[in-house]
Amino acid sequence: MLRTLLLLLVLMTSFAPILAADNAGQTAKKLDTTVRVEMSYLLYLPKDYDQKESWPLLVFLHGSGERGDDLELVKTHGPPKLIAEGKEFPFIVVSPQCPKDRTWEPIELNALLDDLTKSYKVDPDRICITGLSMGGFGTWELAAFAPSRLAAIAPICGGGELHWTKKFKDLPTWAFHGAKDMGVPVERTQKMIDAMIKHGGTPKLTIYPEAEHDSWTETYNNPEFYDWLLAQKRVPAAK
Repeated sequence: MLRTLLLLLVLMTSFAPILAADNAGQTAKKLDTTVRVEMSYLLYLPKDYDQKESWPLLVFLHGSGERGDDLELVKTHGPPKLIAEGKEFPFIVVSPQCPKDRTWEPIELNALLDDLTKSYKVDPDRICITGLSMGGFGTWELAAFAPSRLAAIAPICGGGELHWTKKFKDLPTWAFHGAKDMGVPVERTQKMIDAMIKHGGTPKLTIYPEAEHDSWTETYNNPEFYDWLLAQKRVPAAK
């Protein structure tokens, strides 16, 4: 099942979700005192959704080419494309759409997670984030912003600030990149992985020797990728 739901967020001193409706085709809205921003997302619920008390959540962040106000664009790549083609997943899958001329904002994505965990049967210990290109950058940044609430991340052809890795060095991470990527050099991912290792982490890295910018098709078509995500569980923070 693939649906579009409404999410209303208000930014005061911090973001907090205040409304979630289940009317298909509606738009998520985020407000602050001066700026009005709209976000829509696609929601997939597993076929046996009602038969379990909780499910892992997979959030997919698209690239820059899928920004805008047409949710059909979000189905261009990754899990939403596979879902549209009939593939079933053992996850709740949420695929938000970033507005035109903007990039992923971790405070907004974190607020979205707040709402999803309250509104649906989300296992809070099994939240995974993946994204490609701009979404890969967004995945790294969300990991730095809210590392304690994630079970795993899987950034594809992205990058970030190396100092971020101190915050999530122990977060299960599997990163992917094409060796011949001319859009986002493979070094952007390699340096993030090296920084995690330097801080004591044990991330995984897959570099496709012949791939250019599209290192996501092979990744999202690989059953082992989803098996790895399913095996991850958040480790509670030490008290």
